[in-house]
Amino acid sequence: MADEGGYAARFDVDYPGPMNRLTTFFRIIWAIPILILLGLITNAGVTQYTDAAGNMVQTGGGISVGLFIATVLMLVVRRKYPRWWFDFALELGRFSARVSAYLFLLTDKYPSTDETQSVHLDVDYPDAMALNRWLPLVKWLLAIPHYIILVVLAVLAFFATIIAWFAILFTGNYPRGLFDFVVGVGRWAARVWAYAYLLVTDVYPPFSLK
Repeated sequence: MADEGGYAARFDVDYPGPMNRLTTFFRIIWAIPILILLGLITNAGVTQYTDAAGNMVQTGGGISVGLFIATVLMLVVRRKYPRWWFDFALELGRFSARVSAYLFLLTDKYPSTDETQSVHLDVDYPDAMALNRWLPLVKWLLAIPHYIILVVLAVLAFFATIIAWFAILFTGNYPRGLFDFVVGVGRWAARVWAYAYLLVTDVYPPFSLK
């Protein structure tokens, strides 16, 4: 079921207790292995070659882009959304969310490839026949206002994380206000992702952190 706001995607992170100062200080270094693993998964299918001018050219968009295009075609042509496509995309999104939460210091738990841990991302499986048949072709375009705002919010979240990094090193705690803001940015992004790329809802995402 959609949440009380009528949105099919829900994102939240459990507020942590006292945090480990050592792993916080070296967070970027600790995250390297899991970032490599995430990159290997999401960039599968991307190929590179050198053109006649000696420039490196990259083709393909990896699993995520390929699955998005396939889902668009399936919804437009057959009005179907294969459940296993949805499940795979959702689990990949959850894994990415855990990695992002770890990088943004929202959790001390090293990202699991399959366990929920303290990061919660839930998306309703859609009834493909209830979705507008043609919207999947333009949802990514309709979401442009959100992209612009999210770029600004991402910059603010980056600086909030820097402030939180110092706060954790000195106090051992992530300031609650900064935590709620960064989680809110993640919630906003998750709703846009569900609308424009996962294509599970026709309800336009709200301009809200809550």
